[in-house]
Amino acid sequence: MNAPLKIRLTDFSHGGGCGCKIAPAILTELLAATPIRGLPKELLVGTETADDAAVYKLNETQALVATTDFFTPIVDDPYDFGRIAATNAISDIYAMGAKPIFALALVGMPLDKLPLEVIGRILAGGESVCAEAGIPIAGGHSIDVLEPIYGLVALGLVDPGKIKRNSTAKSGDILILGKSLGVGILSAALKKGKLSDAGYAAMIESTTKLNTPGTALADMPAVHALTDVTGFGLAGHLLEICRGSGLSASISLSDLPVMGEALEWVKQGVATGASDRNWKGYGHDVSLPAGAPEWQRKLVTDPQTSGGLLVACAPEAGQAVLAEFSARGFAQAKVIGRLGAGPARLNFS
Repeated sequence: MNAPLKIRLTDFSHGGGCGCKIAPAILTELLAATPIRGLPKELLVGTETADDAAVYKLNETQALVATTDFFTPIVDDPYDFGRIAATNAISDIYAMGAKPIFALALVGMPLDKLPLEVIGRILAGGESVCAEAGIPIAGGHSIDVLEPIYGLVALGLVDPGKIKRNSTAKSGDILILGKSLGVGILSAALKKGKLSDAGYAAMIESTTKLNTPGTALADMPAVHALTDVTGFGLAGHLLEICRGSGLSASISLSDLPVMGEALEWVKQGVATGASDRNWKGYGHDVSLPAGAPEWQRKLVTDPQTSGGLLVACAPEAGQAVLAEFSARGFAQAKVIGRLGAGPARLNFS
């Protein structure tokens, strides 16, 4: 009897998960050179503030939210890879305050290198997350490529008056982060063969947890802005809120929720290349304490695959927002800082 074929999906990837996103500086240059023509008045959210999804008004009570996300493997287990990719894609729907309604699968696989049963496990992992979100995978598209790629087109619905943009925060708002940081660091440790079983379990638990509080946050008028933290790291996605809203942010490094093993590894220099690319793209707008160790910069720029929601809300709504997170199993959600008058800049202390 032949031994089962051992497949390491990460061996096929030049960069895994949201760490393989195009660097922010390059993306900005590409988008700046792309003309935007003939936008219909029904398009309520487009590319103007780098928001999480496009939103198109259907009628007075419904708007369609559309997004897509896909990437190369961040883990070796095919089922876990599928789950992570699907959770990450659906997160952008929740980040707009919407309810997901269905998805389409995006599949690119090296058919000459991956057995069909491995590909099937990836698809099954994605389907399991969609089932948890209460939506079907209603179609999709597949191609034969050199690296495994999987993700979703996700669609949702939201009341046009309850959309949560990333550009509508207010001075004085507090900032609440829904998940602990460190996914990119843990994935780097995994690729180096250093991650413990407990560290892997923590990473999988975080990256496969649907950001369901987003739908409930849409019903809170005191929640002024919302996004999710993914490939550009906490600093990058918070800067998008600041730039879109014309505000600055003050963040306490000691208040950041971080997965324990991630903190251990980043202090030993373990991080992704995407962290450096992120810093190169926006570090000029970020201040760290004088003499801050290198690991703090790596932490705030660490790319988060299927990261947490980042909420800007009135201070008096903070307890209600934290209660919503807690009720849905996000006990690690914390207040991490506050927004104030511009210019758009992050000040870590």
